[in-house]
Amino acid sequence: MKEIKAFIKPNRVKQIIEGLKEHGFDCITLSKAEGTGSYKSPDAFPSLDFKITDSPVVKIELVCNDDKVDQIVDIISSNGRTSERGDGLIYVSNVETAYRIKSGEPISSF
Repeated sequence: MKEIKAFIKPNRVKQIIEGLKEHGFDCITLSKAEGTGSYKSPDAFPSLDFKITDSPVVKIELVCNDDKVDQIVDIISSNGRTSERGDGLIYVSNVETAYRIKSGEPISSF
């Protein structure tokens, strides 16, 4: 299993989520985040929450079977791409085991 984390522009969330759901990827976690990446927007300003950031981002997280990674990365990339710099990043990590909280049983596939 793999965990995919994508850090994207907030204005691309709807398109990405719709693209993922259209292809059967329904279990998605979204988090509001802020970044300090190398891209600096001309209208960037320090965050009132963190005082050191200037880029609002959304973090998308999902876990999938190994054979679905390329498809998910393509969906996120194609729906998250803009004509501007700083579209975001996608990370893919190994998941050794996942467990259901209710039963304590391991999950074998997603």
